[in-house]
This record gives sequence, C-alpha cells and structure tokens, in this order.
Amino acid sequence: MPGMVPALLVLLLCQLAGEVLVAALGLPFPGPVVGMMLLFAGLLARGGVPDALRRVCDGLLRHLALLFVPAGVGLMVHFDRVLQDAWPLLTGLLVSTALALGVTLGTLNLLIRGAGRTGRDG
Repeated sequence: MPGMVPALLVLLLCQLAGEVLVAALGLPFPGPVVGMMLLFAGLLARGGVPDALRRVCDGLLRHLALLFVPAGVGLMVHFDRVLQDAWPLLTGLLVSTALALGVTLGTLNLLIRGAGRTGRDG
C-alpha cells in the first residue's frame, strides 16, 4: 500500500502542530482539535483528500473502537474513585446532556423558523 506512511505522517504532524500551537499560544482548545483544523485547512487549500490519506483514515475509522479500550480499562482500574464521585459525575452528565439538548432544540427551532420565512418570501 504505497503512500500510507507519508499519509500517517501528515496526520501525526498536524496533531503535533496543533499541540505546539496550543502550548505556545495558550489556546483553550485541545491540541488534536487545533491539529484537525489545520488538516482541514490544508485539505481545503489542496482542493481534496489524497487517496493515500483517505485509505489511512478509513483504516483508522474501521478500528476506532479499539481506541476506547484504554479508557475502559482506566475506568475499571479506578472504579473505586468513580464510585466515590458518582453523584457529582452523574449530576454533571445529566445537566450537560440536558443543556446540550436544549441548545440543539433551540437552534433547530430558530433554523426551522428562518427557513419558513425565506420559503414564504422567496
């Protein structure tokens, strides 16, 4: 599979660049997110996704579930700590989920109203 190593290198360099930018500028974002924005900007400038990069990304996405194994193991190793903080964790999960649903609902409502106005006027 030619081009897989350079394509993987592009992904890793974008993540590294994101980490460096976050550390250097003190940005309030995770480094990988900034790296993903850099990759997106580069792909926009290039005008598309190279085939080698597409193959590498498809392979990573096919095995994405494996990346959750370390987090699951960490939860099991520190299960006693999770139980100690169960109520704050549960409260945070419920409140953040309710807020996310509320914001999504409000945004969707505004978009539907806006689409209805432009549909009648246009």
